[in-house]
Amino acid sequence: MEVFRKAHLQVNTDLGALTQVLSWFDQFNSAIIPPSVWLQCQLALAEGFTNAVRHAHQNCPEETPIDMEITLFDQALEIRIWDIGAGFDLSQKLGEMPLEVEQDAEGGRGLKLMQQMSDLLSYTQTGDRRNCLLIVKKFEGEES
Repeated sequence: MEVFRKAHLQVNTDLGALTQVLSWFDQFNSAIIPPSVWLQCQLALAEGFTNAVRHAHQNCPEETPIDMEITLFDQALEIRIWDIGAGFDLSQKLGEMPLEVEQDAEGGRGLKLMQQMSDLLSYTQTGDRRNCLLIVKKFEGEES
């Protein structure tokens, strides 16, 4: 696969940084990505970031960095989000979740949404004692 664009962003552990994260992601809104795919990836990025803030970094100071990297290939988009939380077994967590989540539930939908919107979803510990959420979405390129 050919890499068209790659970018990295680091923000503090602050839900207010979501606006900056989404603005940064706008640079990947490209003619080769179908609009529905781009919107799904935007939502997956927002879910992954807010999960890192609310869960992985819940007891961390606001200055704790969250790193993100986006790689745009000719037929796929990869999103990576790194946190320093305790980590968890994503497959086990997804398996424990109910198949249907109530519409007005305040939480519990993010992981399922990310799973439904991605072709690959993983959460692994890296060699530097961080965790990496990887979201991969494949698409057929569109030329404008």
